[in-house]
Order: sequence, then C-alpha cells, then structure tokens
Amino acid sequence: MFKQDHLTVQSDLTVLNQVQKWFEGFFIQHTSDCYWPEEKFYSLNLALAEGFTNAVRHAHHELPPETPIEIELALWQDRIEIRIWDWGKPFNPDQVKEPEPGTLQEGGYGWFLLRRLADRVAYERTEDGRNCLLIVKYHFH
Repeated sequence: MFKQDHLTVQSDLTVLNQVQKWFEGFFIQHTSDCYWPEEKFYSLNLALAEGFTNAVRHAHHELPPETPIEIELALWQDRIEIRIWDWGKPFNPDQVKEPEPGTLQEGGYGWFLLRRLADRVAYERTEDGRNCLLIVKYHFH
C-alpha cells in the first residue's frame, strides 16, 4: 500500500485549520482498511500543527505571507511520513537543547514536542534552497 497527497498553502497561521482538516481527511480515507490507533492520529495531527506553525513563526517570520509552505503526506504499509517544506534560513534543530524537567527556557519546546510525538524527525536543507521537516510515525511502534 502506498498513498500520497500534497498541499501548498500560504505562510499564514489562519490556514492551520485547513491543513489539519486536509490531514484528517487523508488519514480517515486511507487508513480505514488497516487499523491505526486513534492516539497515533492525534499525535500526528499535533506534530503536523507544530511543524507548520514553526515554519510560519520561525522559518518565514521575515518573509511575506505569500511565501508557500508545501506539505506532503505519504502512507506506507508500515508508516506515515509528513514532509513540510519552508523557505527559511538553514537551521540545525540538533543544536536546540531540550528543556530540563522543572526548568524554564526560552524556545526549544516545539522540537522537544516533535521528538516525543514522532518515531523519527529530521530537518534538512534541500538542493533547491528549501528546508524539509520530515516527521515519521510507524504503524506498530
């Protein structure tokens, strides 16, 4: 099984609801023949929201709202992959220190959350000058 879909939206937080409804429709339509626990849907939907809002708020904060954010969903037999492309400056999330329990720090909580919600997270610069956030959730983890 392999299903795929693609969405391009403006860099605007007001389209987050549209992005999440699109993801929900894809998930419901293509996972109905194989059981995916409801909590995996919710964790992926939250990860998608976090990745999208990070692209708008951080990667595109100096770019016009018309700057596109592209999102791709791919459903495989054993996993779902979400890719979010932005046009921001290169960024290395591995340099973000995770907050220590019981302490406060400015920034970094989004990456902490993404790492907890997904089985694999990567953020890399592509040859065309974009960044790609990859979020992977395995079916049987």
